[in-house]
Amino acid sequence: VGPFTLMLHNVCHNALFKRKYDLLNKYIPWMVGVFFGQTPEVYFVHHIGMHHAEGNLPDDLSSTMQYQRDSFIDFTKYAGKFILLGELELLSYMRRRGRKRLARRMLIGEIFFITLTVAALLWNWRAGVVVFVVPALVTRILLMMGNWAQHAFVDPEDSANDFRTVVTFINSPYNRRCFNDGYHLGHHLKPNLHWLDMPADFLDRREEMIRQQSLVFRKIDYFMIFVLLVLKRHHTLARFLVNLDPDNPLSEEQVVALIKRRVKKLDAGHLAALQSAA
Repeated sequence: VGPFTLMLHNVCHNALFKRKYDLLNKYIPWMVGVFFGQTPEVYFVHHIGMHHAEGNLPDDLSSTMQYQRDSFIDFTKYAGKFILLGELELLSYMRRRGRKRLARRMLIGEIFFITLTVAALLWNWRAGVVVFVVPALVTRILLMMGNWAQHAFVDPEDSANDFRTVVTFINSPYNRRCFNDGYHLGHHLKPNLHWLDMPADFLDRREEMIRQQSLVFRKIDYFMIFVLLVLKRHHTLARFLVNLDPDNPLSEEQVVALIKRRVKKLDAGHLAALQSAA
């Protein structure tokens, strides 16, 4: 699921085929994606049309800021809301923003997937559940776990600053399998940056990341970060932190304090201020 989802992510940002061959670009989301729990066009609309436009701020439908990000209970609220209301909220968002074309793309993809799933269930309900229903549910949960970890560490003093709200991890097997997806800060700063260029971009930004106290981990991935957070294993997580500045290394206790500070949910007043400033 991981490599496919990140392949889909990459072709959403950088199409495989030129515009005159655009029909070929539909093969991955429409023909392959449905077997990996991806509703055609919905990932594109959510990720490109909404998430990158809002950047995890309060108007982002997948924002983590209003949740305590080392709480499993808060994660269940977050994931449950997305699973039950995600598509309806996304459609409403697109209509409010006047993005009718994206709303139409999403609606067509949803109708297609629902029709396909219902037809499969009527033909053979066991096959329909295994091929379409279970992958759709599992994929949505995994996407929410990933997004939770990607945006778990929000600096309350500078919550609109990607350097202080987006995590990065390096030297991880996950990066080799999933198109360098661990370089998430670089991706938010340059959404169309090719995945092969991300390590060099990370090195170019190292000094700024030191200045901004960006969080960089090593050898682990989003799902390990998620598990360590909800189990409140802050000390274990701290041991995977990369000290980008060897001249001023943080102690384990300092890292734990930094992690705990950045996973606290933002209060209503803080969220309202971010919304008004956006």
